[in-house]
Amino acid sequence: MEWENLTSVSEFFLLGLSAQPEQQEVLFGLFLSMYLITVAGNLLIILAITADAQLHTPMYFFLVNLSLADTCFVSTTVPKMLANIWIQNQVISYAGCLSQLYFFMLFGMLEAFLLAVMAYDRYVAICHPLHYIMVMSPGLCVCLVSASWILPALSSLLHTLLLDSLSFCADHEIPHFFCDINPLLSLSCTDPFINELVIFTIGGLTGLVCVLCLIISYTYIFSTILKIPSAQGKRKAFSTCSSHLSVVSLFFGTSFCVYFSPPSTRSAQKGAVASVMYTVVTPMLNPFIYSLRNRDIKSSLRKKVGEMGGGNQSGASAFLLLGISESPEGQRVLFWMFLSMYLVTVVGNVLIILAISFDSHLHTPMYFFLANLSFTDLFFVTNTVPKMLVNLQSQNKAISYVGCLTQLYFLVSLVALDNLILATMAYDRFVAICRPLHYATAMSPSLCILFLTLCWVFSALYGLIHTLLMSKVIFCGSRKIHYIFCEMYVLLRLACSNTQINHTVLIATGSFIFFTPFGFMIMSYVWIVRAILQIPSASSKYKAFSTCASHLAVVILFYGTLCMVYLKPLHTYSMKDSVATVMYAVVTPMMNPFIYSLRNKDMHGALGRLFLGKAFQRFT
Repeated sequence: MEWENLTSVSEFFLLGLSAQPEQQEVLFGLFLSMYLITVAGNLLIILAITADAQLHTPMYFFLVNLSLADTCFVSTTVPKMLANIWIQNQVISYAGCLSQLYFFMLFGMLEAFLLAVMAYDRYVAICHPLHYIMVMSPGLCVCLVSASWILPALSSLLHTLLLDSLSFCADHEIPHFFCDINPLLSLSCTDPFINELVIFTIGGLTGLVCVLCLIISYTYIFSTILKIPSAQGKRKAFSTCSSHLSVVSLFFGTSFCVYFSPPSTRSAQKGAVASVMYTVVTPMLNPFIYSLRNRDIKSSLRKKVGEMGGGNQSGASAFLLLGISESPEGQRVLFWMFLSMYLVTVVGNVLIILAISFDSHLHTPMYFFLANLSFTDLFFVTNTVPKMLVNLQSQNKAISYVGCLTQLYFLVSLVALDNLILATMAYDRFVAICRPLHYATAMSPSLCILFLTLCWVFSALYGLIHTLLMSKVIFCGSRKIHYIFCEMYVLLRLACSNTQINHTVLIATGSFIFFTPFGFMIMSYVWIVRAILQIPSASSKYKAFSTCASHLAVVILFYGTLCMVYLKPLHTYSMKDSVATVMYAVVTPMMNPFIYSLRNKDMHGALGRLFLGKAFQRFT
């Protein structure tokens, strides 16, 4: 069932940067190289900071989120452009265009907010160094990052919904290499006054707040640096914020040139070329800017690339992740086993995302949610497994307090997000099977984006609540965690302060965020099974059931392993639960791509077209 829209257009044509055939190969090689450098550089930054307890400070915590935002930001636009050049097909569906626009604005604004937050962090570090630890507490850092994610998500949703209300009934050619808001507004055959007004008010307000925060922070920073008597002290203080200042100048300079120039001076070709600076070049340069002159990052990267040795940092601010096995032989086996499972998970979920993104036949609600589920699984397994692999390889089982809380936040948020997306997919299958004639209107692009945004917002808030409560808990006894990652129940068992509030909130919010979607899924499948049983022919019953069999298998696997671990009293937790946790933390994300692709003809076709292009079409 195709994801139809109600705006008189079903697809757009992305004209790209050049229409000349001889330049296409050059552009493909250039942007592929830049994309691979960007992803590799930012992932190295994330892994270096995550694996090194010495870098578990607010500045590097924000840098990890900036690197993650850069990776997602560049992955929103460049892969689609590369696919268009490779298969010589410039088409992007209406739903795909809106989705790309939403995530492009989300990660673009996220980067702006994070840069402003990092400026505040540098201001506190330089102007109020004695109060730095107290001001930039783990709770405040998590709160600032959560706000940086939530506000752009809501703002992007507003712009996307407003754009969805416009009609496109004339020219469908976008003189750009991705779906940007200004070129789309110029193609509208209805008055985009409200859209432009919201862009200049909300977009201007967002930009103004971020820029003011940057200007005020750096005004105080420069004022403080100039008061330092020694030249060496000035140089050392300035070096801590020079990298951030370079990235700010590059990002905001190119962004303002594109979006805040007078309409009379705008050119589609100039705008597309200028967009390359902040959509591709800036994310690529950020890892180099932050690492070339940063001794801490260089030391960490050198340590991880070379010998992964080092002492055990298990002081007052660290925990020890003991893992599943303490025997050297068992750890070697576990290292290769989890490394293999992690690589299979990453490759499988990335292939699912690429196949759905590049194939317009799969631009339907079901595959839109599946792509987001794969992204969540990819993020989920990356939150825990790399750190576990580093611990196994280096024999250094320490994780800092901040690193543990950060891992806990993303673990809780992503489990909740997985759960909410599965519930949304159940509703999608209910509408498709029980209300097929109303599917296009009931699962409109704007409603799907709204569902997904709510899933992200609720998950982020859920994780934030529990992380903030955990930051109030005091740990004064054993800091040995008999687990492969920082898990909430295990941390609560180590607490020596009263955790009654944590347990109460955990039961209350957990019941809402998990049992409500689970009950909703049960109701959906009751109606689905009833509708399927009323179908007269056996072949039609089989076809209808096959559209939701994969989802049902993932739901059973996800909830089955969660119930095995969490639906038991806290005092009964044992080493067996650490082994059972592997099921939902590693095995489930690894199995999902296989479950959704092995018996899915659409995915088979999409993967074939992704790898073989036109040769696959001739073969079929």
